[in-house]
Amino acid sequence: MMDFGAFDISALLPFIGVGFAAQLVDGALGMAFGVISNTLLVGVMGVPPALASQRVHIVECFTTATSGISHLLHGNVDKTLFFRLLVPGVIGGVLGAYVLTSLDASVVKPFVLLYLSLIGIYILIRGIFWPPQIKEAKFIAPLGLFGGFLDAAGGGGWGPVVTSNLLIQGADPRKVVGTVNTVEFFLTLTVSAAFIWKLGLADVAGATLGLLIGGLLAAPLGAWAAKHFNPKVMLILVGIVLTLTSAYGVYRAWG
Repeated sequence: MMDFGAFDISALLPFIGVGFAAQLVDGALGMAFGVISNTLLVGVMGVPPALASQRVHIVECFTTATSGISHLLHGNVDKTLFFRLLVPGVIGGVLGAYVLTSLDASVVKPFVLLYLSLIGIYILIRGIFWPPQIKEAKFIAPLGLFGGFLDAAGGGGWGPVVTSNLLIQGADPRKVVGTVNTVEFFLTLTVSAAFIWKLGLADVAGATLGLLIGGLLAAPLGAWAAKHFNPKVMLILVGIVLTLTSAYGVYRAWG
């Protein structure tokens, strides 16, 4: 049983701050909670990549469940697109979790941060050229597999990778956001189970609670930001922050 008398709220404050910042951006843009959380946990706070990804995905089980239910109620989910993304996304997520937990953390960390740097550059470019050009959507299942793998192995990226690519391919924006967010719940649930099976729950509860508290506190502000902030400016700022933070982590690891 947890000893609540020895519970130190100050130890949660850094994780509450990470969850708050990540959810604020995610609420405004509809993406990037996992990428921002993982970048700050791994690059700034020094958390091992597998443990950071586990924490982020457990928290996302709650945030994506709420988001998915909301999109279902508003009719924003395309059933065909949902199932075409769900199966390959889950398979990719399990593979990514297995790979990340099977490798040495000190070896994996620079590569995870390098991947997050590239995601940051991708988001930055997407912001500069906002809105994206409209084209016919063709690649769905491979995109789901790739996005699921990177989301688990890199600690985030499902939204930036899958949502952005589907929008660029020309799919209906409302259906894309709603469907991708709904699929993400099942992805995070599966990935979290895979991480728990491989890593257990030791040394994860407190940090996870902090991320969850921060995310819940920022949710109302994120909704307000979505209505008032310019998506182009937000994407550019997020891209810059992610790129610089992750690149600094790579420099510390390899420099």
